[in-house]
Amino acid sequence: MSLAEILGLILAGVAAGAVNAVAGGGTLLTFPTLLAFGTTPVVANATSTLALVVGTAGGVFGYRQHFEAVKRWLWRFVPVSLLGGWIGSWLLTHTSDRTFSKLVPFLILFATVLFLAQGAFRRFAGLDQGGPHHFTRHAVWGAIAFQFAVAVYGGYFGAGIGILMLASLGFIGLTNIHEMNALKTVLGSLINVVAAAWFIYAGLIHWPRAGVMTVGALVGYFIGAHYSQRIPQVRVRQIITAIGFIISSVTFYKEFLK
Repeated sequence: MSLAEILGLILAGVAAGAVNAVAGGGTLLTFPTLLAFGTTPVVANATSTLALVVGTAGGVFGYRQHFEAVKRWLWRFVPVSLLGGWIGSWLLTHTSDRTFSKLVPFLILFATVLFLAQGAFRRFAGLDQGGPHHFTRHAVWGAIAFQFAVAVYGGYFGAGIGILMLASLGFIGLTNIHEMNALKTVLGSLINVVAAAWFIYAGLIHWPRAGVMTVGALVGYFIGAHYSQRIPQVRVRQIITAIGFIISSVTFYKEFLK
């Protein structure tokens, strides 16, 4: 690899790690970067997944003080995240991603709108009654089913799964954005661990590029997780919403206008 390629991969990893630690969508930075340096699409997707899942360790460490508050949700979401991640990665290696990729802009845009309007919807549905952690059985099962769908998508491609999970967590009653980010980071890492393991088994990883990008992702995840918690929650929500609209705009352009 040339020096320019090494620097490009590291910078993409740093940016993607920071974005994923705050909201998600880092794949839309690493994936096109790998394509730009001549990696084939399927291998680029697999390599990006592996680089970002290793880098997630920095984000998990950065949110460690919030794990106690969200651990009761882990046993509900971990099994479906693992199963969905495996199904999605299996689908990628056995089917074309062209049709599914056309759904990505709509899916991310819908999730961003949900996240933006979740406060109004939660008040309308009565989810704010009884404190910030009030939730119904139907809301929990709906969130579990939604998490399974997100995990399948995450194993298949993965761009924007953080925003999708944040939208879902908001509707079941979680209100602290940093706790939501902590839970999102753990679940997202599990989805990507399963997917990365399958991609390794299928021989789809470009190891030199994955190694270089992982270094950047580790730094980016830690920076994003650490410094995002110093920003007021309202500002973090605004950043997440902006990222969601930017990601959906980029994917709309790539799929329908370019």
